[in-house]
Amino acid sequence: MHTKTFPNTIAELAAGLRAGEFTSVELTQHYLDRIQQLDSQYNSFITVTPELALQQAAAADTRLAAGDAPLLCGIPIAHKDLFCTAGIKTSCGSKMLDNFVPPYSATIVENYQRDGAVMLGKLNMDEFAMGSSNENSFYGPAKNPWDTERVPGGSSGGSAAAVAAQLAVATTASDTGGSIRQPASLCGLTGIKPTYGRASRYGMVAFASSLDQAGVITRSAEDAAIMLNTLASYDPKDSTSIDREVPDYTTDLGDDLNGLKIGVPKEYFEAGLDADTEKAVRNALAEYEKLGAELVEITLPHTHLAVPAYYVIAPAEASANLSRFDGVRYGYRCEDPQDLMDLYTRSRAEGFGQEVKQRIMVGAYALSAGYYDAYYKKAQQVRRLIKKDFVDAFEKVDVIMGPTCPNPAFKLGEKTADPVAMYLEDIYTISTNLAGLPGMSIPAGFSSGLPVGLQITGNYFDEAHMLNIAHRFQQVTDWHKQMPAEVQS
Repeated sequence: MHTKTFPNTIAELAAGLRAGEFTSVELTQHYLDRIQQLDSQYNSFITVTPELALQQAAAADTRLAAGDAPLLCGIPIAHKDLFCTAGIKTSCGSKMLDNFVPPYSATIVENYQRDGAVMLGKLNMDEFAMGSSNENSFYGPAKNPWDTERVPGGSSGGSAAAVAAQLAVATTASDTGGSIRQPASLCGLTGIKPTYGRASRYGMVAFASSLDQAGVITRSAEDAAIMLNTLASYDPKDSTSIDREVPDYTTDLGDDLNGLKIGVPKEYFEAGLDADTEKAVRNALAEYEKLGAELVEITLPHTHLAVPAYYVIAPAEASANLSRFDGVRYGYRCEDPQDLMDLYTRSRAEGFGQEVKQRIMVGAYALSAGYYDAYYKKAQQVRRLIKKDFVDAFEKVDVIMGPTCPNPAFKLGEKTADPVAMYLEDIYTISTNLAGLPGMSIPAGFSSGLPVGLQITGNYFDEAHMLNIAHRFQQVTDWHKQMPAEVQS
């Protein structure tokens, strides 16, 4: 491993590259060496792309030498393995796509390539993004660098583990019901899911199309702002993409917070919340008061319906989206099928894991004749009520804050036999997706020596303000600088 030490934020690395303290090739090699030596402990990568990474790094050095390179040029990142990468396996954490090499790249992958970011590889995840622990991956669970016997969260577990273990400076991720914010919380990182429609979903393997949104996991809010500048774009190839100008998310980071009204939902502090997690979140809120903000107790009365509504809507959309994996066009195909029906049934039975099959069955049932009105339609009506709760709250407050998760990282295997306990891990995060709002999690303390996240939910397209609010907190605290003892280099 190289003896040279490197900073661990995008902002510092970008400054070092421009000052000639190191090259992108040296920096990329440093991360590739760390992945090779350390990732066997964390299982955060599914595919590592060293040749491509070093080629991209050399090209970035040329751009940097010319003097007009974007801020991300030469910065080594990695992508969650549901973003298609031309010529590189995109598995979605599933046996079904273990042999799938897409002929094109996702729009957000192209955005990062355009800005000169270096791709180290593709990251582990729950199969088809279904899970809260990364234990549903065909490639085995990713592990939490704070304690490798614990989960890193899911479905973007590999994305969070890689940043926490310093195997990448930042990663892309996706969030359908909390899959960026929950892993960021459990791994002591900053994660942001922008407003639905802010980032392109073209080339992102779909789980639940009305809920999925791409985002990023980084160490700091400043880094998240830099990553979001590249991620966010209007894309005519994605019918859900919103044609709205993308601001520079870094420009408002230094604004003061005097007069900021923070809504604190009473529903987020009821039974089921770990005591030390609550204490850390309350302390973070007190810190915001010192920065000039005002805390306002609010109510989001339909919060308790978010999990049941989500677990009708998301599986229903998943059952429709995953019907394309039939063993015919691409992906896994069973051996020696007897006829077409045998090809379909065995390819799907052998190619999908247990959690995915469970959700397809639930979704197909909820959409079936005679049950559609009772389940899917009713869940969509509840979704409208949840959205109205937020709309009403944002008439009184600027942002909403509370815990990201009810508890710190739990042990591998602890909740696999109890799907309801696993689903309740997302109790505070799911509403944000149902309403299409932007949400983020930032490090706010510890419970039993494990990281705790503070969740910030903003109004539609309010990401710049949220990043400013997070950044100001990170200027007066150092929770985001804490690292697992094993990975400090």
